[in-house]
Amino acid sequence: MPYWKILSTFVRYTYVLYPIYMRKLYFLSFMLLISGSILAAEPYRTRILADNIRTLTIGLADNATELPILELNEDQQLEIRFDEMSHETHHYGYTVLHCNADWTPSDLSTYEYLDGYTNGNITDYNRSINTHYLYTNYQLRIPNYDMNFKISGNYVLLIYEDNNKDKLIAQACFSIVEPKVKIDAGIRANTDIEIRGRYQQLDFEVLLQGYYVRDPMSEIKMVVRQNDRLDNEVRDIKPNYVTESKLSFINNKDLIFEGGNEYHSFDISSVYNFSRNIDHFEFTNNGYEVILFPDKIQKGSYIHDYDANGRFLINHQEAFEDIHTEADYVHVHIKLIADRPFFDGQLYLGGGYNYNLINYDNRLNYDNTVQAYTKTLLLKQGGYNYQYWFLPKNTSKATVTRVDGSYWETENEYTIYVYHRAWGERYDRLIGVGRTYNN
Repeated sequence: MPYWKILSTFVRYTYVLYPIYMRKLYFLSFMLLISGSILAAEPYRTRILADNIRTLTIGLADNATELPILELNEDQQLEIRFDEMSHETHHYGYTVLHCNADWTPSDLSTYEYLDGYTNGNITDYNRSINTHYLYTNYQLRIPNYDMNFKISGNYVLLIYEDNNKDKLIAQACFSIVEPKVKIDAGIRANTDIEIRGRYQQLDFEVLLQGYYVRDPMSEIKMVVRQNDRLDNEVRDIKPNYVTESKLSFINNKDLIFEGGNEYHSFDISSVYNFSRNIDHFEFTNNGYEVILFPDKIQKGSYIHDYDANGRFLINHQEAFEDIHTEADYVHVHIKLIADRPFFDGQLYLGGGYNYNLINYDNRLNYDNTVQAYTKTLLLKQGGYNYQYWFLPKNTSKATVTRVDGSYWETENEYTIYVYHRAWGERYDRLIGVGRTYNN
């Protein structure tokens, strides 16, 4: 029965059988139940959920800049780190949930996807040394002696405090792939929209390599991301044609992406050496203040620049032993010169440092006194990429064109995820991950 019919039936029932105060009580209870169900079905994202937590990172243990994707039954580990902004002792635990292709919780029970314990404690931590901002760095590696994974798919690591799973402080998403298929992909400038203009066409083929799929049109789920962005990811695309050996996604209009522009970047791994895009440093009662050169709305042709496609990396040039506990936190001041604010939408900062989320914390504010959008970020020392994402009103997909322009030459990274749920199965297997670059 549709949601609105359930609600209207409930309201009529309570109106007839209960006095006014009981109607209000039951109506409120019903709405809370519905709201809880809706929230529970929201897709998981890597994010921080507590004000005293900063710099949550998840990546391969031997390569922190790689996407958090492990191969099933291989000798690999993910490393998760975060800072709690004090030298006090906190007790953090974790558990892992299996998710569907859309990052909503799957219907599996823990024993179906985990070997060993279903919960664990984070016991590896170290306090910061010689830093203005006091913090404690916590780290965890999975899989580990206590917990391993049985099946492929999407997973989310939930971190909580004081053995209370309702007291979540962070969640970190990762994937485990069982490579059954191969992805052959490429990017071209000529699209159905423009020829060598603002867009990039992604073409790819899924080579089945003998892997059996009875009905590819209903059993296969595809997800494509550009630079690991969430707002413009493409889902539920269907192949243009299918053979026994491959699925072809060629000249698919759903796979035309805005080329955008290279990310802005800055390096604050040292407060003694000026890197590119840094105007000057100041030391105040709040610690170091880093003032970047103002950005401007781009007009003109594409200019090549090296970036990390949105990633960030913690680093401290003067560290003696451990960058994770010797790097300090600094205030970074970002400014975008604009004659007037945009009235048809909002401007946000996008990048891996904020987990590619679009929310209030990442929104820029317009300052009429300096005729510019401004934002101050408290960041741990290292190298960072960011972009200006304009979000038009009543949309969820951002555009880079409004500030930085869009060019087919821009070097972007595309990641292609292939999920399979055969008839009768209860979860989405991740059977292939492919990656291609425009360079």
